[in-house]
Amino acid sequence: MTTTPVQEDVEAQVGALAERLFSGGIAALEALSIHVGTQLGLYRLIYERGPSTSAEVAQAAGIHERYAREWLEQQATAELIDVDDPTATADQRRYAVSDAQAAVLVDETSLAYLAPAGGFLVSFANVMPQLLDAYRSGGGVAYGDYGTEMREAQAAFNRPGFQSLLASEWLANGAPDVHERLAAHADAAILDVGCGLGWSTIAFATAYPNATVVGVDLDEPSIEAARRNAKEHGVDDRITFLVADAADPRFGERFDVVCILEALHDLSRPVDVLKAMRNARADGGTVIVMDERVADSFGAIGDPVERFMYAASVLHCLPAGMAEQPSAATGTVMRVDTVRRYATEAGFANVEVLPIEHDFFRFYRLVG
Repeated sequence: MTTTPVQEDVEAQVGALAERLFSGGIAALEALSIHVGTQLGLYRLIYERGPSTSAEVAQAAGIHERYAREWLEQQATAELIDVDDPTATADQRRYAVSDAQAAVLVDETSLAYLAPAGGFLVSFANVMPQLLDAYRSGGGVAYGDYGTEMREAQAAFNRPGFQSLLASEWLANGAPDVHERLAAHADAAILDVGCGLGWSTIAFATAYPNATVVGVDLDEPSIEAARRNAKEHGVDDRITFLVADAADPRFGERFDVVCILEALHDLSRPVDVLKAMRNARADGGTVIVMDERVADSFGAIGDPVERFMYAASVLHCLPAGMAEQPSAATGTVMRVDTVRRYATEAGFANVEVLPIEHDFFRFYRLVG
């Protein structure tokens, strides 16, 4: 029996999709194996020790040698770490983490650090029954239910950018007047809404030593971790962390900068929060929003960033945003027009998209 051109085309499409999903499945499994290595401290241990056998890794890490050997072989096979002589016997092979691999898997301040990705997958598994129920009922899944893995993965994903770029590049280049105001005023004040584990708040306090900073988040474990992080970085004397609703009007009209960094799309009541942020400004104060850089409109085929954002939305951001009702049900894919609509409803006269280039984030200045 011969196949027609149409049949051949369909078969090619089936093969391509199956191959793509198989590759994606491998990537997901490898991300979880990276999570194992990160949680057990294996990458850092090997990087600091230098080339090591499975027995040496096991002894130093306090794990069983057979597990160490299997993990090391898997990591080398995936080209995530190096092995000096693959032909050596299993007990003689030595494994190493290169500087390039360390930038991705060890250095928590590196802009290339992606080791936390597996934590997202663990967090989704934590709530899968609740997530399926939410899809059926129209309810949501509370942020806290995703667990520690979500908090830590999200914070670790954003930390390098906050520490390296937030003040010196993003504000300095995208909103230089704001940067200058914070650097020059002896009594500058910053409100960081949805601060999570506090890395953005700490970055503000570090970059602007004359400023006082208030970090606000509704998740109590996040605020507890933020306080520890601030103390470890020696800026806890200038930061106040509060467990509070972002729409709380109690902050008063006293902040030079009020910001919400990669959190607006997660909120059930984004307009109420923006109203509170608008009211918290001092005279001449500025409201800055950083959120996802997605396309201006829906397209049938998205680029990798759009695909990533939608996947995050269906698994986390939309369900978390719908946990509290009534909800705007924004989801991760919050386009520019949506930000403008929320800002207008909150009383702002205009929204400026700041000239800051980033693969994942877009920056807005809310005016009026």
